[in-house]
Amino acid sequence: MSHNLNIDKLDLQIISEMMSNAEISYADLGKKLFVSGGTIHVRMKKLQELGIVKGTRLHVDLKMIGYDVIAFIGIFLEKSSLYDTVAKELRKMPEIVRLNYTTGSYSMFAEIICKDITNLRRVLHDELQKIKGIERTETFISLEESFTRTINVVE
Repeated sequence: MSHNLNIDKLDLQIISEMMSNAEISYADLGKKLFVSGGTIHVRMKKLQELGIVKGTRLHVDLKMIGYDVIAFIGIFLEKSSLYDTVAKELRKMPEIVRLNYTTGSYSMFAEIICKDITNLRRVLHDELQKIKGIERTETFISLEESFTRTINVVE
């Protein structure tokens, strides 16, 4: 645990509860953790100021609103020193939802969400090919997402 950030067990419990249900009210969360809603508010503000908690997100079933294709792209760079430049270009593509700098075969690994295969083809063939520094890519289409979850931060 990072003691230099001054995080205690209550902070971790708050983080854990909020990760599983970000819609819970501070009052209800306080009742659950045996502290006041005001304490939860103060702790959340501290966690946000420290940059540990970065806003809340709405979990949306993207398939239900027409985003049918999830794919992963392994990206080979001409030189690993081009990572920052290429990452900056990839950030401009709204279909890319996650990008990691990785060890192993690929220099970068991206997750991409598209409406359909035509949309995916356009991104791969038209947009990715234009980016200087990308040697080649390898695409993996997700047939099904079996599960997605957060980790348990409370021991």
